[in-house]
Amino acid sequence: MNLSPAFIEGLGGPEMLLIMFIVLLLFGADRLPGLAKGIGKSVREFKKAASGVEEEVRRAMEEEPAKPAAPKPAGTIQQQADAPKPAAPPPAAD
Repeated sequence: MNLSPAFIEGLGGPEMLLIMFIVLLLFGADRLPGLAKGIGKSVREFKKAASGVEEEVRRAMEEEPAKPAAPKPAGTIQQQADAPKPAAPPPAAD
């Protein structure tokens, strides 16, 4: 399966050399190894996170959905009357 973006298909050798030259001018020879190392770590971390999400989705699809619990009986009228009532909201301050 070829998933390369359309703009990469048109890049040849001369275009890639020009891009590398511009990057060299912008960042300098001293910072390029560190920049490449940072990009590599970012790509590795992204792939690790993507595979973790994919594994979680697969696991969720394989497990059976939880069955809903049977509704509990409402109880007697006396039990409902004895139940605690929700507290009233505090008065608004002016």
